[in-house]
Amino acid sequence: MSPAEQQSAANRPAKTSAELLATPVKFIKGVGPARGELLERLGLKTARDVLFFFPRDYQDLTDMRSIADLEEDKLLSVRGVVEEVELRSTGIGRSMLGVLIRQDRLYLRALWFNQPYMREKFTRSQDVLLSGKAALRGGRWEMAHPRVQWIDPDEEAPAGQMLPIYPLTEGLRQGNLRGIVREALEAYVDLLDEVFPETYLQAKNLWPLRQALREVHFPANPTNLAQAQLRFVYQELFILQLALAVKRHGQETQAGAPKLEATPRVDARIRRLFPFELTAGQDAAIREIAADMNRPIPMNRLLHGEVGSGKTVVAVYAMLLAVAHGYQAVLMAPTEVLARQHARTLAQLLAESRVRIGLLTGALVGRDREELLGRIGRGELDVVVGTQAIVRSEAEFAKLGLVVIDEQHKFGVRQRAMLRQAGSNPESGRGLSAISPSPSTGEGRREGVAQQKGTVPLSPANPHCLIMTATPIPRTITMTLYGDLDISKLADLPAGRQNIHTYLVRPEERPKWWDFFRKKLREGRQAFVVVPLVEESETVATANLEATFEELAHGELEAFRLGLVHGRMPPEEKDAAMQEFRAGQTQVLVATSVVEVGIDVPNATLMTIAGAERFGLAQLHQMRGRISRGAHPGYCAVFAEVESEEVIERLQAFVDTTDGFRLSELDLEMRGPGNLFGTRQHGLPPFRMADLGRDSTVAKEARDDAKRLVASDPGLRQPEHEKLRRMVLSRYGQALDLGDVG
Repeated sequence: MSPAEQQSAANRPAKTSAELLATPVKFIKGVGPARGELLERLGLKTARDVLFFFPRDYQDLTDMRSIADLEEDKLLSVRGVVEEVELRSTGIGRSMLGVLIRQDRLYLRALWFNQPYMREKFTRSQDVLLSGKAALRGGRWEMAHPRVQWIDPDEEAPAGQMLPIYPLTEGLRQGNLRGIVREALEAYVDLLDEVFPETYLQAKNLWPLRQALREVHFPANPTNLAQAQLRFVYQELFILQLALAVKRHGQETQAGAPKLEATPRVDARIRRLFPFELTAGQDAAIREIAADMNRPIPMNRLLHGEVGSGKTVVAVYAMLLAVAHGYQAVLMAPTEVLARQHARTLAQLLAESRVRIGLLTGALVGRDREELLGRIGRGELDVVVGTQAIVRSEAEFAKLGLVVIDEQHKFGVRQRAMLRQAGSNPESGRGLSAISPSPSTGEGRREGVAQQKGTVPLSPANPHCLIMTATPIPRTITMTLYGDLDISKLADLPAGRQNIHTYLVRPEERPKWWDFFRKKLREGRQAFVVVPLVEESETVATANLEATFEELAHGELEAFRLGLVHGRMPPEEKDAAMQEFRAGQTQVLVATSVVEVGIDVPNATLMTIAGAERFGLAQLHQMRGRISRGAHPGYCAVFAEVESEEVIERLQAFVDTTDGFRLSELDLEMRGPGNLFGTRQHGLPPFRMADLGRDSTVAKEARDDAKRLVASDPGLRQPEHEKLRRMVLSRYGQALDLGDVG
């Protein structure tokens, strides 16, 4: 560098910590442009990204042994060289892979049963690290199904440490990435700001950020790793709970929601419209909802429950309560099929009232659409049922008092917020007369249609909001991801619900199942056949709709009338297929999981689910719930395309219980929250470290702590909370529409 350049550099202001942490990865020691491109494939663009790129697993070297020192029934690690690889058949569809590992002059055999794909992972002279429990058989040590880590020959793996295992991309090895992370920690970790006050860390027994980061990447032992992970698990859950608590505080302190009291007179008028007795669970949920709607702040309540427990009836009560006070109500469904079904159900249930119902979807255009939008704006419709067209249209509500969102997890956070903020004019509305018996049957009940255009205008209106799901949600999920909502739960079923018999049908048993299936069809019943995919996939070997339809139409079910429905069909074709099935014109509906929600065909009592391992337990339970709605018992069979031990265990759990809440907990345990009600389904950033299935105790603690902190400092405005406030806004401000905290 020339003297002039040196002088110029000296005159430049020093970079801030934030600027240094934003250093592009290619400038980290040992990276360079080529590796920088590889790191960017993993989403690592800056030094900060590398620091928070947590290992996906660890190789425990705290008990490294030589083969001479192995002991039975202890978790041990052995490093050696691949000497021999042998894959042999042990019967039809069965195999055994043996890999001989040499350590000096001693040998250990690693065995994998029925995992032939592992053969391609081993070559002679590879350096490997095996972890597992060893057993002495015939004078030789063996490890069955050990965890294996492939090690660079020049990589040190000293005893007494734990090696991090990171997600990789082609061209990048574990040794490379470990070295890069070490360099990043050395150069940048001390630039990071601690978000928690020192007194808070001490009170909660949490490690400081910098110490925790070093140990989470290169832990000295399992105890240190657990303590480091706890710091990040707690922080992730606590920041989310702070965001939800702040949002809830804002909802509870905003004014303008209408007080809608369920007086004895109103209650009697509503219940008179129901031709059946409500269950104890429905009555309890209605009491909770009515109490919320009689407050001057917006209700924000989640109603979840068992499949078939009658959530729609509870929602209808809430909508009629709004209508009785002269307000409009909206019911939004995720699909047009379900929206149309809701509209039919309401029209039948409210046939003896003067409640005016409109259907707003994206199916039709033109004059019908304009007429419906005009009627909504003039307050000539009391209840509007629809799809996302409601939030995409320019509909302006005359006096919106209640928003009901069905199958809420299929909508993003912003879609729900837009609908809740739809316009209101307190000068219009008809009141109690709307739910009185109509002078002539059918008066005032029309269905309109609108296309999906524009956006709902935002306004100061604050309608009450009830969101529903027919999927029972595990307690940890409701506590963590729904912290801004009150919860109502429906567990009991209405009288008259039929039993469903469920079977796990193995390949050799399928001809017998199809015989039974055809027998029931000949008796007049109808059936669903559900498959995971619409088309054949190059990457997923499982049943698909097109092939299954053809096979059944020319094979097991060739004597019967088959229909077809899936989510990619145009709405009018989908609706026509459902109408034909509902009317009995088709006997068997071959479908994707589009039928999992809300499809109500009482005569359909049979279901075959192909590729069942591709669905979660909660989703399987939802689909099974379609066949218990009539006068005959239901029969459900699940077929597995892949029959691993894990798959069979999971599907057997589905067969053994019809308790949706229990299945939801099992689903969380077996599949994790990402496949159930993970943060992505809520439009929230994903967790990096926390696991809602594993960390339920920490989640509860974080929730309680966040509620206490927001109660004492609602806007997080105290100086010691400034960094927490910034983190809440940066991570959840947009997703939860927090605006400016406080």
